[in-house]
Amino acid sequence: QVQLVESGGGLVQAGGSLRLSCAASGRAFISHAGGWFRQAPGKGREFVAALLRGGSSTYYPDSVPGRFTISRDNAKNTVYLQRNSLKPDDTAVYSCAAAERNLGLTSTSSYDYWGQGTQVTVSS
Repeated sequence: QVQLVESGGGLVQAGGSLRLSCAASGRAFISHAGGWFRQAPGKGREFVAALLRGGSSTYYPDSVPGRFTISRDNAKNTVYLQRNSLKPDDTAVYSCAAAERNLGLTSTSSYDYWGQGTQVTVSS
């Protein structure tokens, strides 16, 4: 069973930086794709970023090109999500996930394992 634990959330002032961590068990991000999703109050879960297995290829939604950066540290078995210049509309619960295949990674249904999420609140 793959276990994922997010950390790094909290209250951040607009213009500040975000760096979330997702620590995985069993070397999950060596053999799995990694993804980040977020869910704002009253909205559905939104795709943020994905890191494909088998290399360093990344994918981001067209709605927020280049805003977020997903990366991986193999030595720490951890996937990160980073962004500077945060805005209030970035407020959401951010969740990481792992997928066994590089298929349909913009969809929540394509992922096999999920963390519990971490709250990020950006104030004006």
